[in-house]
Amino acid sequence: MDFRVVIMAGGAGTRFWPVSRKDKPKQFLPIVSKKTMIEETIDRLSPQVPLSSIYTIANPEKTDIIKKLLPDLQNENLLIEPIGKNTAPSLVLATARIYLQNPKAILAALPADHLIKDSPLFLQKLKAAATAASSGDCLVTFGIPPLYPATGYGYIQFSAENPSYSLDEPFYTVREFKEKPEHKQAEAFLKEGNYFWNSGMFIWQADVFAQKLERFAPDMFSYWIKILDALKAADETQILSLFKEIPSTSIDYALMERAEGVLMARGDFGWSDVGAWSSLADIWTQDEAGNAIKGESLILDSQNCLVNNPSKLTALIGVKDIIVVDTEDALLIAHKSQDQKVKDVVEALKKRKKDKYV
Repeated sequence: MDFRVVIMAGGAGTRFWPVSRKDKPKQFLPIVSKKTMIEETIDRLSPQVPLSSIYTIANPEKTDIIKKLLPDLQNENLLIEPIGKNTAPSLVLATARIYLQNPKAILAALPADHLIKDSPLFLQKLKAAATAASSGDCLVTFGIPPLYPATGYGYIQFSAENPSYSLDEPFYTVREFKEKPEHKQAEAFLKEGNYFWNSGMFIWQADVFAQKLERFAPDMFSYWIKILDALKAADETQILSLFKEIPSTSIDYALMERAEGVLMARGDFGWSDVGAWSSLADIWTQDEAGNAIKGESLILDSQNCLVNNPSKLTALIGVKDIIVVDTEDALLIAHKSQDQKVKDVVEALKKRKKDKYV
């Protein structure tokens, strides 16, 4: 099997402000270990996928960072999207590049900044997903068994009946992708039992991807054809022009939500999208009161707090459920329940033209 992995590394990581900035977003930071998130992603794949079969896709500025972090990655595997336009345009471009090399190649599109605790199980399931994608007219994804009624994730509704099997792994027919729900709806999803979190990981055969675009996303398929032609001609100016026009939308909305023949496997391999500061509370070591601290600290009568302040002493007195993140030029203090709104701080700074903090 000609198996390739495309690591999507173009995200802004705004929910990890003030540590994550425009010139060094979350995927290039050592958040869950001493290695950056993208290095962790590469290491996770290395037992099964050679570097020659691993690609990254990001804008030119982020690609320069990738070159420094991953000097052993081949230059031709550093795919460049001229303008950041969400996951649909980037994956159309990446899949088109690989399609021209081998239309039957199997491609796994994986985020650069997720945590997976059970790497061997992940690789086992990834191999099964690739085998499933190579044996039928299908697109494949992983659904994460939900741990609580999350409102920050999209959901995948699937049929638990009559799964197909690949390498002894069951694959379930996807009925529908659901947008991020309100809390009551998320509770109902958990109660029904056939709704999993959308992992944002996708596996497909290159020519099947093109066929699905043509049938279910004709607007995006027209760009697929034009991008193929531009790649054949090595016309970077034309690719830039196309990226200025192409809709900025996610691959979920552009294709996965519309397509028939989507299969889902259980992503029960210790997944976290590490989507906000509060998610680190379950990853970093906690004290007896549930506090997770990076840096020297003095904690008095405080519970369930998260602190990232490696350069100076942090003292907490009588507080609960707060996040404190200190950097050289900015300080964030937020309630844990509000940390999804950190991205709103970044947007507000942009509007106020405080670019040096972004």
